[in-house]
Amino acid sequence: MWNEILHRSWLRLEQNYHFNDSQNVLNVLKQAYAESQRAYHTLQHISECLFHFEQVQDLLGDARAVELALWFHDAVYNPKASDNEECSATLFQDLLKDDLSTALLAKISQWIIATKQHLPSSDQDLNLLLDIDLAILGATSKRFIEYQQQIQCEYHWVDSEIYQHKHKQVLTHFFLQQPLYQTTFFQDHFELQAKQNLTLALAGNLK
Repeated sequence: MWNEILHRSWLRLEQNYHFNDSQNVLNVLKQAYAESQRAYHTLQHISECLFHFEQVQDLLGDARAVELALWFHDAVYNPKASDNEECSATLFQDLLKDDLSTALLAKISQWIIATKQHLPSSDQDLNLLLDIDLAILGATSKRFIEYQQQIQCEYHWVDSEIYQHKHKQVLTHFFLQQPLYQTTFFQDHFELQAKQNLTLALAGNLK
């Protein structure tokens, strides 16, 4: 299923943007998302994002740009770094600078960087992109547990007590967001499940 979604998405992007070296760009992305330090930030995450993208693409003003941003938003990922989003945006620009307009490069780069803080925006396309990125919080309890395990795996080098403290801070931040999601679609379809997942996780009752 996930491979089909990836293939379908990349074909749409190829047909829309007519990349000069589409296969090379795709290969770079596949290699990046297969890096050994990743457990959650892999093609599984991108596939899940694209699955949700397909559910809301009719609500988007520039669907292909959002789709392309999703492919690149975690292209650079080092759990020990604090500039992954900026580096992902730079990689995006380096790979596609000859294929896209300056304005489009700038817009998508800004969107990629915006996934760092997930702040509400006046740009509805960006709000949907950010909600897609956080859809994992409203996944089934089984998938949410797997997500938590994957994130912990990426931070295996952090002392367990420190990790649990920091992770609880992150979960609490999301739990206190009212609403968590910025768009009506995700509020209607993901908000309740996300708050249930976060409540159980914070109480230590997700096993």
